[in-house]
Amino acid sequence: MQPHDPEHPTGEPLSEDSTHGDYPDKVSRQEHGAVATSFAPETGRRTKRGVVMAVAVLAAGLLMVTVVRYFHAHAVAIAGEAAYSRPPPVDVVIARPATVGQALVLPGETAAWYETTIYARVNGYVANWKVDIGDQVKKGQVLATIETPELDAELAAAKAQLQASQAQVGARKAEAEFGKTTNERWRDAPKGVVSEQERESKKADYQSAEARLYAANAQVALDKSKVDQYNAMTEFRQVKAPFDGTITERKIDVGNLVTAGSGSTTTPLYRMAQTDPLRIFVDVPQSASVELMNAGVPAEIRATGAIGGVFSGKIARSAESINPQARTMRVEVDMPNARHSLVPGMYVTVAFQLPPRGLVEVPAAALIFRASGTQVAEVDAKGKIDFKTVEIARDNGSLVELSSGVEPGDRLVLNISSQIASGQTVAANEAEATSKSPPLGAKR
Repeated sequence: MQPHDPEHPTGEPLSEDSTHGDYPDKVSRQEHGAVATSFAPETGRRTKRGVVMAVAVLAAGLLMVTVVRYFHAHAVAIAGEAAYSRPPPVDVVIARPATVGQALVLPGETAAWYETTIYARVNGYVANWKVDIGDQVKKGQVLATIETPELDAELAAAKAQLQASQAQVGARKAEAEFGKTTNERWRDAPKGVVSEQERESKKADYQSAEARLYAANAQVALDKSKVDQYNAMTEFRQVKAPFDGTITERKIDVGNLVTAGSGSTTTPLYRMAQTDPLRIFVDVPQSASVELMNAGVPAEIRATGAIGGVFSGKIARSAESINPQARTMRVEVDMPNARHSLVPGMYVTVAFQLPPRGLVEVPAAALIFRASGTQVAEVDAKGKIDFKTVEIARDNGSLVELSSGVEPGDRLVLNISSQIASGQTVAANEAEATSKSPPLGAKR
């Protein structure tokens, strides 16, 4: 009996050829490509059940997503319809009367309270000078001394002439007294003792002596006036300050010849200015000239780099007329300047607080600018929109004063949408009013 070979289930005996020839090929084919082609009956049923369950899960998920989306879209549609049916919300403010005026800031220029150029009143040369530029001087203080040899000689001559005139008066007085007594004797003499002609001659001599005495006294008065004049001129040898102030310019030195007068050919000695108080000139535009025409209106003065920064003053006077070229009115502000913080010729800014004009004040956000004009949207008691045309009287930046179209207490819409039409009902929400007008002198 042949042994059983697993590769040959039939049990046929292996031939020598098959053992040594075809057998290796068969074994190779079985090792590399042989696959079982029969399965168990349960394998197919399990596969089908898995596929059916996966399809069912996907279908259920898809159905759930569809239902959720449907209900969400339905809820959104209901909410949108409800929102569309409600009046659109708007922010409103109450128009109020303007209680604070406008802060008007204008450029200005400082000027000295007094300013003068000092010239010599006598001819001579400078003996010495005692003050220089920047010195603070008092009224009557000596600034310089001028030597006047010509004036001194004229004064001496005038005094000598006065003495001669006074001596002449003595002689004329003696003549007048002698003529008086002679006239009295001849006048009281009995008639027939002296002739009438002699009596009249003595009377004429007495009157002539009186006239010569009067002329001599007049000459004394004239000579005395010349002496007083020269004495007064000698007072000008000392150049004195005409007021309290500051020396701003010195143009003399020791030995300089000076000439009396203030003509174009004469050289000034000093220039000085009084800076306490200080004048500030401001050109006010025509639109604000009425409010700033009266004296006493307060002002704040600011100058870059000045000590203290802000100074107070008041309008002291105004031109009360409009410059036809610039359409401005010149006003003058007086400012105390005891510390000399400001000097003449400085550029400053001057802020005025204009008084209220009794207008209606509203936020600038309430204005609507259209081709037909400036308007506001008012909300009436029933919540309906009504557009009104207004006129702007004064623009204060965030707040605007209106002269017509709005009354105090009107409710005005802020930043109204272009989709809202006149007559449409809205839901009004009270909004906070914008900030008040900026303080005096503040930058906008």
